[in-house]
Amino acid sequence: MKFGMNLLLWTAHLDDSILPVLDRLKKMGYDGVEVPMFELNEEFYGKWGKRLDDAGLERTAVTVRTDADNPVSPDAAIRAKGVAGNKLAVDCCEALGAVTMCGPFHSALGSFSGAGPTKDEWKWGVETMREVAEHAAKTGVTLTVEAVNRFECYMMNCMQDAARFVQDVAHPRCKLMYDTFHSNIEEKNIPAAIATAAPHLGHVHISENDRSTPGKGNVRWAENFDALAKTGYDGWMVVEAFGLAMPEVAAATKIWRRMYESEDQLASDALAFMKSETTKRRG
Repeated sequence: MKFGMNLLLWTAHLDDSILPVLDRLKKMGYDGVEVPMFELNEEFYGKWGKRLDDAGLERTAVTVRTDADNPVSPDAAIRAKGVAGNKLAVDCCEALGAVTMCGPFHSALGSFSGAGPTKDEWKWGVETMREVAEHAAKTGVTLTVEAVNRFECYMMNCMQDAARFVQDVAHPRCKLMYDTFHSNIEEKNIPAAIATAAPHLGHVHISENDRSTPGKGNVRWAENFDALAKTGYDGWMVVEAFGLAMPEVAAATKIWRRMYESEDQLASDALAFMKSETTKRRG
């Protein structure tokens, strides 16, 4: 198992202010970090790949698409922009040295039609993702699409949706991500959801029901860790938590109040929690 920390707790875009944070995360014992990838520039991420090498941290990355480049838009030109944006994000991942690109990049985040996905939207989503997966196959990057709760997207909300999507894409470079926050909202049965995800599982987000310190809230942690252990999953477990450090991130994630002592304390406690829970189940 590898343990990571999503840098969105501190920043939405890498700059020099994150360097001391990287040093502290390494000292805590993290294997790597998850890098926000919203401003796409290969040269920029290539330089940060070297910096993260120097810091001794591996990396994954998270990205999203918007209305301007929605891969399931009825407008073919906008869909093409979505494909181009996802391909460029893959190239940025390769430059960064990130092996996994996760997130709800299958459709526009926060955009709603007032209904669930149509047959055409699903078809467009599968077609555009397959094209991106074919591009990813030329790199060392694996796509892990994220099912997001109903308040943030309508394309896919649960593991059943995500598994069907990945099956339809039918490409080895396209897998899915399991996120404890979204599943806590959408799934009726956690073990069943993880069993559904298992054949396609490529990434895991460990996130509390209030987006603060994992293990301190109401997520059914024993069920989650038991079910993940049963699948034999041994990839990345990445903490996804949000706070008030970055106003734009706080606004996007609807965080209005501090729910932890400090960012560093959250990261330290989360790592100890993940290690403890996984160790219990490994014997």
